[in-house]
Amino acid sequence: MNPLFQEKLQVIGLGLAGFSDNLRQAGGEVLQLEWVPPAQGDAAANWQLANLFNCPQIEQANETALQRYLDAQPVLVGIAPAHELIPAMAEGQRRILHSGPPIAWADMCGPVQGAIAGAIVFEGWADDVSAAMALAAQGGIALEPCHHYAATGPMAGIISPSMPLWVVENQTHGNRAFCNLNEGLGKVLRFGANSPEVLNRLRWMGEVLAPTIAQALAVCGEIALKPLMAQALQMGDEVHNRNTAASGLFFKRIAPAIAGLPDAAAVLEFIAANDHFFLNLSMAACKAMLDAAANVPGSSMVTVMARNGVNFGIRLSGTGERWFQAPANPVNGLFFPGYGVEDAAADLGDSAITETAGVGGFAMAAAPAIVKFVGGTPADALNYSREMMEITLTQHPVFTLPSLNFMGSGCGIDARKVVDRGILPVINTGIAHKQAGVGQIGAGVTTAPLACFIEALAALADTLE
Repeated sequence: MNPLFQEKLQVIGLGLAGFSDNLRQAGGEVLQLEWVPPAQGDAAANWQLANLFNCPQIEQANETALQRYLDAQPVLVGIAPAHELIPAMAEGQRRILHSGPPIAWADMCGPVQGAIAGAIVFEGWADDVSAAMALAAQGGIALEPCHHYAATGPMAGIISPSMPLWVVENQTHGNRAFCNLNEGLGKVLRFGANSPEVLNRLRWMGEVLAPTIAQALAVCGEIALKPLMAQALQMGDEVHNRNTAASGLFFKRIAPAIAGLPDAAAVLEFIAANDHFFLNLSMAACKAMLDAAANVPGSSMVTVMARNGVNFGIRLSGTGERWFQAPANPVNGLFFPGYGVEDAAADLGDSAITETAGVGGFAMAAAPAIVKFVGGTPADALNYSREMMEITLTQHPVFTLPSLNFMGSGCGIDARKVVDRGILPVINTGIAHKQAGVGQIGAGVTTAPLACFIEALAALADTLE
């Protein structure tokens, strides 16, 4: 022992940092590992987690769910009003869909309430926003998550019966998914704005934009979305918060068919001016692929991550339509001038379906320029993608990342790995003002809360028992 203590100590610290501090004060070199026990040290949850690893039933179920996801081929097949596509929104039924897990009107954040009020006026169910707020508060409108109807919506996620939806069909398994159309930036319904300007734009989108695109699709035919998304990743997108390339590729495909139609100039100008136009198509494609992997008994693969501005919710393939919720984590990002964290609503929107499918934050290595929008450095973008590979079942064979030597993005989030390794799914996102109508005030990066995954694994274990 004497020679050991005569040399300068080089120590790896694990546990209490105070021990490492004492060694440094004594002249030693210490590398302190930031380690915490899985499941926040919950002994029962750790025992349960140990039993879920190397479980033949789960391994087989995950293989099945993952293969269904990988085999899915999402194709844009049409565009139509929500009431024609979702029976629960047929004529005479006052129902509005919102983002995230279920939530009561009284508990909703400002942007979601403002967007719902705008949709009520848009549908003609109330004369003004005040009357719309009162109608919703009295329970006069059925409010449900988009995900309950194979749909998604960014930020507030609002879908009302008259709004046009993208129709994306998984042609491998036959299931369909829907998403509303992107309104562009500025004062928009998805951030809770509900002024006449916002509602008039929505009317134009329903009366001119959507029918024109529908006619164009009849000319150019169906559009396969997975190859388009893969190509966009090679061009600097991650198809969540950066869709510049994907929107351009879609424009290139659809523009010739639009060019000869009566409203071509206005429609082409609207699409070309919005670099986020493809986001909603990306969301519908990811939803279609992940729904193919749902409802595989015993699978720990995550099929939904969504936020409603208050809570974050997930679903597992093996637990069906059940939600597991926890308070949404704050967003760490860049704010527009004049705004700060005290002005922000909690994490919001269904767009985390992109991360659930292995793109978005999981593919940030493909889009280093995204850090100018959400904060951080290009090295951070690379590290996010590498880290997400630690909590997923495989690397995607189509969604590859040039800056990581064309490795596939991590896909198939395994709830067991999230809890065991303490690595939380990363999400890049926009930041909405907490008050309705103010709009977007920044963008940044956040994570899913660990508690959702701990609760989900407990429920999954019950199904096995």
